[in-house]
Amino acid sequence: MEKIVVFDFGSQYTQLIGRRLREIGVFSEIIPFHASLKLDNSIKGIVLSGSPASVLEEAAPQFPIDAFIGKVPILAVCYGAQYIAQQLGGKVERSQKREYGRALLSNVQTSGIFEGIAEGSQVWMSHGDTILQLPEAAASIASTHDIPIAAYEINGQQQPVTALQFHPEVYHSSDGLTMLKNWAFNICNCSGNWTPAAFVDSTVQQLKSTIGSDNVVLGLSGGVDSSVAALLLHKAIGQQLHCIFVDNGLLRKNEFHDVLESYKDLGLNVKGVDASEHFLSELKGISDPEKKRKTIGRVFIEVFEAEANAIDNVKWLAQGTIYPDVIESVSVYGPSVTIKSHHNVGGLPEKLNLKIVEPLNKIFKDEVRRVGAELDLPKDILHRHPFPGPGLAIRILGDITPDNVRLLQEADHIYTSSLKETGLYDKIWQAGAILLPIKSVGVMGDERTYEQVVALRAVTSTDGMTADWYDFPTSFLRKVSNDIINQVKGINRVVYDISSKPPATIEWE
Repeated sequence: MEKIVVFDFGSQYTQLIGRRLREIGVFSEIIPFHASLKLDNSIKGIVLSGSPASVLEEAAPQFPIDAFIGKVPILAVCYGAQYIAQQLGGKVERSQKREYGRALLSNVQTSGIFEGIAEGSQVWMSHGDTILQLPEAAASIASTHDIPIAAYEINGQQQPVTALQFHPEVYHSSDGLTMLKNWAFNICNCSGNWTPAAFVDSTVQQLKSTIGSDNVVLGLSGGVDSSVAALLLHKAIGQQLHCIFVDNGLLRKNEFHDVLESYKDLGLNVKGVDASEHFLSELKGISDPEKKRKTIGRVFIEVFEAEANAIDNVKWLAQGTIYPDVIESVSVYGPSVTIKSHHNVGGLPEKLNLKIVEPLNKIFKDEVRRVGAELDLPKDILHRHPFPGPGLAIRILGDITPDNVRLLQEADHIYTSSLKETGLYDKIWQAGAILLPIKSVGVMGDERTYEQVVALRAVTSTDGMTADWYDFPTSFLRKVSNDIINQVKGINRVVYDISSKPPATIEWE
């Protein structure tokens, strides 16, 4: 498969470069700047990302450009552009006029990466260093009001270098996607054959070859990642895939039954395990969020291990790990830095002595949904909001009791149903109700009440890294509040969370 390799120097936008390339049908792979890469015919180009570092620092990230210049087309962005200029004899200094945010291109050479790009095109700058003088072989191809060299090219060799001081990958660069298309298709000669259908075909063949006649066990959650992973595996190995869906007692109202029903029509080999009493018993008296998570993880492993051990010839544990999990598990700054594990089910592979298979570990969340659509995953699963692994445990602030779970399930059900009935559900990244560990005074009829408080949360986001609260019509909030208070005995007050991320998080715990 043809691909573009993106070397990551630590920029906050590196994943976005990879995603934009895939959006235009070009497979991209992101690796740390210090990783080794052997060029072959599948590699159509390489990208050097931006970085929080300065090329002028003593500890600036170093890169063997001599191994790639002239051998494969290079797109150097921000730090990458400054690094190449400096290494080839140009002059880079701290900016007298730094550029952060929007800028307009001028003196645009409308060929190559800028084919079809007009003067005044808006781009997004984020740099504190400036290229003052280019290497001898380079030529400026664009400027801005404050920066004379906003982009340059080196063409005196078989494969060109294209360097940009701005970020074409961000939405605020209005023609950025066109620039990436120009570079990928016209300069790198990519064919754009990265499609959901192509991914399904190649992945299914790879899974067949890898797994053979072995059995595979997969923990289903009801969410899109594990469901798409299950469908890919089922398409490859059929009934050799054994899915386990565990009810931890902390799912949404009727979710255990509804999810099992939705899987029936997909032909999956699914076993539902009701372990709700076991989970709730182990959580009794635990209010600390981290202890809740650890307890739920421990009990899940116990339940899953018992079920997996009852299946013959299981050699593989399948996980719905997606590409951002893998990227974030590899430190850009080397193996000495503590990194997070990308495995979804911590401790299970070692405990069960199983090999891991991760069908989705090369694709992003938006691509997972596109692949799910290609596999005819039902829309109610395909477009389901993200739901935390610990479930309602981290939406119940304080102790987890059967009564608190019931209260939150009922309130959440009214809220989620209202979102779907009004057509708002698909406009929102994630929504849920949170049961607060406080009681408030109220009045119902002629009686004074002293009951619990529920907070509603709804956010918009593209990837969950940042999020903003959803601006509901007042009429919607009024109706949902009335319905919850009137229908859920034990709740007498509803509030709406208008905090963005950052500084708040999407979940409360």
